[in-house]
Amino acid sequence: MSTTESKAPNYSEAQASDLKEKYLAAPTKATVDALALEHKKSSRSIVAKLSNMGIYKTPPRLNKAGGPIVKKETLVAEICEKLGVVAPSLVKANKQDLERLAEVIAKVETYEC
Repeated sequence: MSTTESKAPNYSEAQASDLKEKYLAAPTKATVDALALEHKKSSRSIVAKLSNMGIYKTPPRLNKAGGPIVKKETLVAEICEKLGVVAPSLVKANKQDLERLAEVIAKVETYEC
């Protein structure tokens, strides 16, 4: 390819407009997959184009139970704040135990009110 030749774009203006319109209407992975089938492109290509256009939203990461991911440090900070103590070594505790402790503290707070 010489310097005077230009590379053909992967998406026409009409395709880009269609991607934008449909994705903004329903910003989900299912929409990306449907657009990939419709435009005969890979899902990664659709995501890349939407990202280039500045409209792609990364889906939130979830834990195995389907809830938001919470770091142990965050749980410890929450527990320490509610109890009014400083316990940095609490981070070494099992995450399940920390979650249970946070739940119990929340229940105790609701009974006091």
